[in-house]
Order: sequence, then C-alpha cells, then structure tokens
Amino acid sequence: MFEMNAADILAGKPVEGLPDGHFIGGRFVAGLGGAMMDSFDAGRGIAFAQFANGNAADVDRAVEAARSAFRQTWRGTAPAERGRILYRAAALIRENQERFALVETLDCGKPLSEARGDVLGAARAFEYYAGACDKLQGDTFPLPKSYLGYSVYEPVGVTAHIIPWNYPISTTARSFAPALAAGCTIVAKPAEQTPFTALLLAELLTQAGLPDGVCNVLTGTGADVGAPLVAHPGINHITFTGSVVTGQRVMRSAAEHVTRLVLELGGKSPVLVLKDCDRERALDGVLGAIFENAGQICSAGSRLVIERAIHDEFAEALCRRTRSLSIGHGLRDPQLGPVNSAAHLAKIAGFVERARGRGAEILTGGAITADPETGLGWFYEPTIVGDRPYDDELVQEEIFGPVLTVQIAEDARHALELANGTRYGLVAGIYAGDISTALGLARDLDAGQVYINEYFAGGIEVPFGGNKLSGFGREKGLEGLKSYCRTKSVAARIG
Repeated sequence: MFEMNAADILAGKPVEGLPDGHFIGGRFVAGLGGAMMDSFDAGRGIAFAQFANGNAADVDRAVEAARSAFRQTWRGTAPAERGRILYRAAALIRENQERFALVETLDCGKPLSEARGDVLGAARAFEYYAGACDKLQGDTFPLPKSYLGYSVYEPVGVTAHIIPWNYPISTTARSFAPALAAGCTIVAKPAEQTPFTALLLAELLTQAGLPDGVCNVLTGTGADVGAPLVAHPGINHITFTGSVVTGQRVMRSAAEHVTRLVLELGGKSPVLVLKDCDRERALDGVLGAIFENAGQICSAGSRLVIERAIHDEFAEALCRRTRSLSIGHGLRDPQLGPVNSAAHLAKIAGFVERARGRGAEILTGGAITADPETGLGWFYEPTIVGDRPYDDELVQEEIFGPVLTVQIAEDARHALELANGTRYGLVAGIYAGDISTALGLARDLDAGQVYINEYFAGGIEVPFGGNKLSGFGREKGLEGLKSYCRTKSVAARIG
C-alpha cells in the first residue's frame, strides 16, 4: 500500500506501494501480455513507477467480469444497499484524502491543495449519488381509466469509462458514482499518463462492499486498451472525456454496435467581464479560471472577453497578479504546477510562438520555464496574450495550458457575439453588476453551463456538459444519473 509522504518523495526516495496491474474481478492482476509502461512525475520530468500496458485480451476478461457481475449480483442489489455501499466509499475516500491527493499530485502534477480539493469532491460525488439510489423512480401516465401506464428506470448494463489525465480522480468519481447508483457495472481506462488514483479507487470500492467484478480498471494506451474497449460488443454505454479528434473516433467505434455515448470534448470558454462588475471578484475569478491546474481544464476560462471601457486598468491589474504566482513542484503546493508531459509542454509553447510570429502582444509570460528550486520539470509561464481577432488560432483552438487570450468588446451585446464565436460550447462565465444583463447573457450564450459572478460555481448537483464540438450528454446532477439508465414503459388494459 502507498504510504509515503511529500517530503520523502521530494527528497528522491523511491516511490513504493503503488499497484502495477489491472483491477479485474475484485483484485489486482497482471496484464496478459506482460508489457509495462512508465508513469512520470511532471514536476521533475522523471519516471517514478510502472504499470501494466494492457491489450484486447485484458479488455475481454474485464468486460466478462463486469457482465457476469451485472447479471448475477449488482442489477439485483436493492437500491438502498447500493446507497449504503456508496456512502461507505465516500467515508473511505475522506479517510484516505491525503494518500489519494499525494498520488494525484505525483501522477498529474497539480498543486497538492488542488488535489486535496479534488479528492473531497470525489467523496462528495459518492455521497450525492448514494442518496439518489433509492429515489430513482419512474412515472405514471394519464391514460383512460381502463388502462394503467407507468415507466421504470433500468440500469443500462456494462459501462465503459475513458478517463482523462487532467482531473483523474474527479472525472472517475463523477462517472463511477452515478453508474453504480443506477445499477450498472464498470470497465474503466484511465489515461496512460495518470493511472493510479483510478486503480486505488477501484480497490477502495471493494473495501466498501462492492461485489467483485462490478468495478474493473484497465491501464495502458488508448490504442492497446481504449480502442478495443469502446469497440467491444459487450459494452452498453460509453462515457468519454477527451479531445474532439479522439471523441470522433470513439463515436465511430460506438456506431458499430449502436452503443450509447456521453461525450465531453473540451472547450474554448469565454469569461465576459462587463464594465459594471465587481473588479476584485472578477480579477480573482479570471485568474482562477485559467491558471488553476495550469490551465489544463476542459472548462478553463481561456478567453477574457472584456468591455473596452475597463480593459486597460483590468489587464494591468491581471498581469500584475499573474506575475506574482508562485511556480513549483505540486508537492510543495505552489499556486501553479507543471503541465502534464514534455509533449504537451511543446504543444503549448508552439501555440504561443506561432502567435508571436503573427504579431501578437504577449502581455506577460510566454516562455517555457522550470521548477525554480530544482531546474527540473515541465513548466510554462502563466501567460496573457493581448487582444486578438475572432479568427485567430488562440481564440479558436483549445490550448489546454496556462494561456489566456484577450478579446475586447465594445459593449455587452458585442461581448456575447465574441463569446459565441467559436466551434465550442462547454461553459461560459459572466461578471456583471446588473443581474438582468447577466441573466440575459446567460440565456443567449451557446454553452452547456454558465457561471455568474463566480467561475466554477456549483458542484456535483449541477449538470455539466457541452454543446457544439464540446460534445453532448450530461454528467453530474440527476441528469448524470439518468445517463446510465434506460426507460421502460408499460401499458396494461385493466378493465
């Protein structure tokens, strides 16, 4: 069992106690092919552990374990008992908060305080859906008096979960918990960059009383594990979070067996800052919207759409705050940690360098850097780029890093036009003093979720998902629970 602390890891002690196999049928097992992969500490740019790189044969045995558990135990388990298991899981997650947070930070790089928040959010997801297990009920229909009509929600079956590397435990929990609450079983594949918290969570669920085979986790690459999983005929539903290109491939694979899908594919989300806003609140919100998790958030506020009347003063204050952000290894809990990989660092730098070549004004940042204490790791300076036209690459394409692009609006109506001017539609933020103006903008924004006067407002109770290239379907809230159900209608003549 992983029992290390941050100081020992930073001192260079070997990382021990992490699982190196798949979790199938209630236990850790070696991959059938024997291939292994390295997991890297983004804050130092070095490998710290290995894990199994699975294959299609591993997928087959995990799906069979999930199908057997669905038929024999889980779909017949009383909803109240499912709820009790999920409540126990939530309590165990809270008890193991520090262990999960250390592994999350080590695996994906984010500051330790952010990882701790993610772990508590995962516990809250299990609490929320635990309470919903015995309240998932159908309806009756107003038929003539000689008939009885009603509906019931049934679990859809075996569900596949493709988990991204930016929020591993958060994304795992927000799909695992409703799937289990609905009575579904799980085969999950975490990103090959961040395998460990999903494995540890599957083990914890078994400790909470989840029957063997209900939750299975396979590690490895998208090509070797993800592709055969989403194409598997034994899968009844797929929840995918990732890039548009990969999401399109998943859709094509799902089409072969007409498999249900929920897709969350990223965004280019705007933060609208109007001249009557609370400036301090807006500054705090814009800063957090783009620099939390080094900007590696599907719903990051990566575009600042600001009224011209306050642009100069606001941009100056925002740049000043940005320059003051501390950078370092996530286990030291800085304000900004590393990006996830060397390849991703190069991608972010490429976006900024191309913009510089087009004459863009870099207001602050704009360069690769390193942990100031060690000179190691994959870091990019928190960056703000001055006003860019609507068709610029920095406006239209998801960078997925600590890079904020400014767009200047003449008024609220122009801000709305700029905000809606991309192919994405995941979330949007609004900072405005007049609530009627804010609500009118919220009505007209083409986004799946809108925040007003606090970016990332809400929680597990609020449905989350996108429009346009940001995908379809909803996670979180009761809408997320229904994603794992199928509706059966019954009509009977009784007289």
